[in-house]
Amino acid sequence: MRGWPDSLTGDVLDVAPRLLGAVLRHDTDAGPVAVRVTEVEAYDGQGDPGSHAANGRTRRNATMFGPPGRLYVYFTYGMHYCCNVVVGPEGSASAVLLRAGEVVEGRELARERRGSTDRDLARGPARLCQALGIDLSHDGTDLTRGPLVLSPADAPAVDVRTGPRVGLRLAADRPWRFWLDGDPSVSTYRPAVQR
Repeated sequence: MRGWPDSLTGDVLDVAPRLLGAVLRHDTDAGPVAVRVTEVEAYDGQGDPGSHAANGRTRRNATMFGPPGRLYVYFTYGMHYCCNVVVGPEGSASAVLLRAGEVVEGRELARERRGSTDRDLARGPARLCQALGIDLSHDGTDLTRGPLVLSPADAPAVDVRTGPRVGLRLAADRPWRFWLDGDPSVSTYRPAVQR
């Protein structure tokens, strides 16, 4: 859609809720899987203690620094991949974590990858990546060119809720998580556990 990549250059708190209802599609040799995004979290670069970029640029977070419209993928807990859409002006290191979604195409392939019920196919950031077949090899992918393509929502989301981000120790109280109210694919809120 014309203008879609340009709309990702705005402030992360404006862009994040606009990603609700967008569809991320991954075409692979095994077939396509597409997920309609139902929950996201905003991360505001070096001004955000909860962001991977809070302490500046590293090899791990380099994709976050732009350009916008790229996929930032990271590995966490020694077992899971999570993905973010890079937004904001180049160099700002702002990104939106894709927390949950509904599989709208390729349900059988997503089930094979996940081995779970339909409700949980992409419910949570690691499950979403697993259903889509996303790993570190996709870090830096231009989401306008494929094999991963992000398409805008048909219409602005309604009934959007906001609340604290999930599982953070720093800046956890910021209401920078956005979700579609009542959507069954939205993940369960869990505050960080102090260790």
